[in-house]
Amino acid sequence: MATVTQDDVLSVLKRIAAPDGRGNVVSAGLVSDIAIQGGTVMFALTTSPQHVKTMEALRGAVEKAVLAMPGVDKAMVALTAERAPQQPGQPQQPQGQRGTGIPGVKHLIAVASGKGGVGKSTTAVNLALALKSLGLKVAVLDADVYGPSIPKLFGLTGKPEPSNAAGKKMKPMTRYGVEVMSIGFLVPEDTAMIWRGPMVMSALTQLLRDTEWGEADVMVIDMPPGTGDVQLTLAQQTPLAGAVIVSTPQDLALIDARKGLNMFAKVNVPVIGIVENMSYFVCTKCGERHEIFGHGGARDEALRIGVPFLGEIPLDKEVRLRSDSGEPVVATQPDSLHTALYRDVARQVWASLQGGQLARPAPRIVVDGQ
Repeated sequence: MATVTQDDVLSVLKRIAAPDGRGNVVSAGLVSDIAIQGGTVMFALTTSPQHVKTMEALRGAVEKAVLAMPGVDKAMVALTAERAPQQPGQPQQPQGQRGTGIPGVKHLIAVASGKGGVGKSTTAVNLALALKSLGLKVAVLDADVYGPSIPKLFGLTGKPEPSNAAGKKMKPMTRYGVEVMSIGFLVPEDTAMIWRGPMVMSALTQLLRDTEWGEADVMVIDMPPGTGDVQLTLAQQTPLAGAVIVSTPQDLALIDARKGLNMFAKVNVPVIGIVENMSYFVCTKCGERHEIFGHGGARDEALRIGVPFLGEIPLDKEVRLRSDSGEPVVATQPDSLHTALYRDVARQVWASLQGGQLARPAPRIVVDGQ
């Protein structure tokens, strides 16, 4: 296969005229953030907010030209535009009017955390599988572009297949009966994604738009950790039904979790509840319980701010081993304590999405010997 370089891409793009007779798209300064990963070429096409709809035709032409290059098997061209700042006193756009819904998908929920390393992605995967175990149709979108771990957690490799002869849409990968899409399927595992916020958002939008999703009761979106521009824009632009916040009991994690809660409040996304991950550890030899990161911090925070506490997930070596091997505990150990805990979280999430009140607070499940 021919090796594609940035100069090769620019040479092809220089043949495409820019709008309004401003030369070509390169000389007009519309092309930025070119990234080449194997046979995948990604870059941004910059426009002003008022011209986004008219630029869609140009985006299609540019993508087609790049896709025709020898050695290119996937082209991702993202439209980026700086949004006009919201004027003081201007009402926040209602949640139901944001973005465009995904055909066939009834509810979108975000799984988020204020910082990395708290088990957000592991929680997202097992929550998705727990929702499926309730008889629901479930899809997962990996929005953690800088550190996509969903492919590994599901044990998925390879690239998505085109859904039609034109190759304009991709079929999501499927494992354990759940549809999955991630930028990790399109770039090598060890590649650093050095993208600015607008490029990341547009790439995620394209993943949503260019994936041939099937019918789904719930789509679980694994958000990037933190509360930066990417997270805020994703929350604003995606019609989220709600968010699940993941935190450890540690004070440092809770400080960052509060920032996530505040971010969702500012964009009018309801918080479904908080999950306390790594809540405690039970020694497999002596049965003694150890609260390594403290205990109850997330529960106390949920009570303080008035959002549901969805449950405690203990730290366990088996969960880590199965996650690393692409065998999530809910899918491979259906009778385990962790599966029961994740299912209880899933029941509460689904009840919230259905508009019902939670019948009871999350139970405190005690392991024998504690």
